Amino acid sequence: MPPKGARILVVEDDAEIVEALRRGLTGHGYDVQIAGTARDALDALRQRPADVVLLDLGLPDMDGIEVVRRVREVGPTPIVVLSARDSEAAKVEALTLGADDYLSKPFGMNELIARIGVALRHAAGPASGAEPIFRAGDLAVDFERRRVTRGDDTIHLTPTEYELLKALVMHPDRVLTHRMLLQRVWGGEEGTDQHYLHVYVGQLRRKIEPDPSHPRHLLTEPGVGYRFSTT
Repeated sequence: MPPKGARILVVEDDAEIVEALRRGLTGHGYDVQIAGTARDALDALRQRPADVVLLDLGLPDMDGIEVVRRVREVGPTPIVVLSARDSEAAKVEALTLGADDYLSKPFGMNELIARIGVALRHAAGPASGAEPIFRAGDLAVDFERRRVTRGDDTIHLTPTEYELLKALVMHPDRVLTHRMLLQRVWGGEEGTDQHYLHVYVGQLRRKIEPDPSHPRHLLTEPGVGYRFSTT
């Protein structure tokens, strides 16, 4: 069950989708508030902060991308975009501006509930990077010693491979765009492009994944970026 009092602000103007979300979310124990316009959503957030915002991009009075920007200017409220815009450009823009996740319509309720759970875990307590050791299954990343192990075996990474893995595991289960990763690992150096990123992700998979051809942790979000899965 969700944390007691967990409140979801649904920003959506399609009545059928609103009703389906209301039923599904309340059935899982969430406190649901509906806003049919961007203005209503921003007003609602000023009056009472939400734990998670579910945001449609196609709103009648303002583009949802601008809503992402405005929400992120005032606080870290998790934003999960729900949109019929399935283009890579739309996903990249929303995630780059600060959305925490992006689901294309139509989507399954079980997947949405799982994504909301991830967003709530991110929002609760200190960031994952504050923990001295990150663990996912038998994989462990010791931030203080810059040491990576799988079971009893030490995995030897280059400095760049380690920085890339660190960037991903500090935001587990969240999509990081190509641009975000290039900035965080290479600092946006001139001449650095997505080819570098693809090469290093491939190298990391060969070192940390039991089956690199079927990765369990380092997952690709086609055309958008990568996600480190903890499941």
